[in-house]
Amino acid sequence: MLLSLAQWLQTLSPEFGFFRVFQYLTFRAVMAALTALLIGLAFGPWVIRRLAALKIGQPIRGYGMETHIAKSGTPTMGGVLILIGIGVSTLLWFDWSNRFVWIVLLVTLGFGAIGWVDDWRKVVDKNPEGMRSREKYFWQSLIGLVAALYLAFSVSETSNLRVLELFIRWVQSGFSNDLPPSADLIVPFFKSISYPLGVYGFIILTYLVIVGSSNAVNLTDGLDGLAIMPVVMVGSALGVFAYVSGSAVYSRYLLFPFIPGAGELLVFCSAMAGSGLAFLWFNTHPAQVFMGDVGALALGGALGTLAVITRQEIVLAIMGGVFVVEALSVMMQVSWFKFTKARFGKGRRILKMAPLHHHFEKSGWTETQVVVRFWIITMLLCLIGLASLKLR
Repeated sequence: MLLSLAQWLQTLSPEFGFFRVFQYLTFRAVMAALTALLIGLAFGPWVIRRLAALKIGQPIRGYGMETHIAKSGTPTMGGVLILIGIGVSTLLWFDWSNRFVWIVLLVTLGFGAIGWVDDWRKVVDKNPEGMRSREKYFWQSLIGLVAALYLAFSVSETSNLRVLELFIRWVQSGFSNDLPPSADLIVPFFKSISYPLGVYGFIILTYLVIVGSSNAVNLTDGLDGLAIMPVVMVGSALGVFAYVSGSAVYSRYLLFPFIPGAGELLVFCSAMAGSGLAFLWFNTHPAQVFMGDVGALALGGALGTLAVITRQEIVLAIMGGVFVVEALSVMMQVSWFKFTKARFGKGRRILKMAPLHHHFEKSGWTETQVVVRFWIITMLLCLIGLASLKLR
């Protein structure tokens, strides 16, 4: 919005020439981060008071960690603070004609709405499980599939009209399976290794990345500050990939596919980083507010969508290794328990408790030790992911 205003003012008089700085993507990205940070810090105490006044307190599962019982009643649904910061800051600083930012915003808010309903049911019904798994998965799948179908035809195009034309042509061709090379699955650390996905492969992979990353972040959000800082780091790193992919010069030099318009996602990533850091101010141990599903599902969906647009799905799995391992720990624990119960009549566990962060707590690590060490691991993984920019 401010970009359009600045361009309009420049047309009125030469005296407004200094507004040309708004045309620089890096300037708007920095300002987006600063705006989101200030919004979060300014409105955080008010949001926490409102959540407390509405008695939106976090219920604790009866089979959870004993040390977490004291957290019962802490305001949850604090993810709305993150979404407000991201939404307002992004709308202020990005180019409204950019379709990629709009799709990421819509996916983020869509998953946030699912998380809102889930959290609300937990509070109103006093049920720690919230929304039924099938219902939650249905709405996640719907948003993921719609986003995947749109992105399948938009990665190599510059306008929504062209996307619509390609979609119509795809239907008229009998649902052909061809996509341009820019939609291939890129293998990091190799110059020329990529795998054609086709329309169906692209849609399936995109769906799995968006829905999977959303749930993975949600499973990681179990300790004070554990999920938000990795989200900030991974999101910031994806912003670098977006900037490179959206630049014809940098993408050609680094052997990345040129994706027109992807660079504008740097504004969204910066807003997410600023809003996340502001939330961490109140979420650090001992937390004054919890993110809740409204924040975790939304942020995970945003990371997945960013990775798909920049064609860095594998790099996302590397940099978000903490999220991946947390999700796998739950899948392995549940699968092994069900298998052994059916085979031996009594369920057995691989870990002391899932997700993985609870296993380390059961092993004697303090909550702060788990959180900080997972942050350090994520930082190292992000550096490895960023190294793939040049080590090819």
